[in-house]
Amino acid sequence: MTALTRIMYGAAFLGLVTAAAIAATPREETSQDFNTIFDGTNADSWINNANGEPIASTVVQEDGLNPHGVGAYVVLYKEPVKDFVLDFDYKLTPGCNSGIFLRVGNPKDPVMTGLEVAIDDTKGTGFHDSGAFYDLVKPEANTQKSAGEWNHMTITARGPIITVELNGEQINTIDQSQFSESGKRPDGSSHKFRNVAIADLIQEGYFGFQDHGQNCWYTNVRLKKLDQ
Repeated sequence: MTALTRIMYGAAFLGLVTAAAIAATPREETSQDFNTIFDGTNADSWINNANGEPIASTVVQEDGLNPHGVGAYVVLYKEPVKDFVLDFDYKLTPGCNSGIFLRVGNPKDPVMTGLEVAIDDTKGTGFHDSGAFYDLVKPEANTQKSAGEWNHMTITARGPIITVELNGEQINTIDQSQFSESGKRPDGSSHKFRNVAIADLIQEGYFGFQDHGQNCWYTNVRLKKLDQ
């Protein structure tokens, strides 16, 4: 092999290695696709589900947005969204019960016009444990850390398909189109939403964090809209 051939071969090999490295590296543009909608400093983008008014400033605490005690059942992001990726960190107190409401059609009735991803200080994989689509689909695993530790959750909604990733592991998926009968899961078992077919819920609405009586904190809340 001549010196020139070795140089050309080496350059080609280096190009392949570089291309492979780029392909294996997380996309730099990912973070640019997201908008930070809560950075820990103010709650300007959040409203009270009961009256649509700006949420009380007391929702902003040292550790993040705490929905407990601010007079709202759900602290909602001010704009309805359709398909999206919602990415955030959260921390629970012992015994805490909270949740993430998604695609709420009527802010005054989030329970019957949206879906809830449960967040509770539990270790199980039942219909009400962390990562469950509340009373609809159980999580495959409970990868949540102990109360007082930070967790990372990503919720992705595309059409009727919504997935939940908790601390780096995808743990749940719901296909709303399969829930065509009021009060029934696809396997025929009963759930609590007897007056609505989950498949008929609108796939665009508000999302937010629930106050169910205990302190919890949400921070680094980022949103990427997929329907633009």
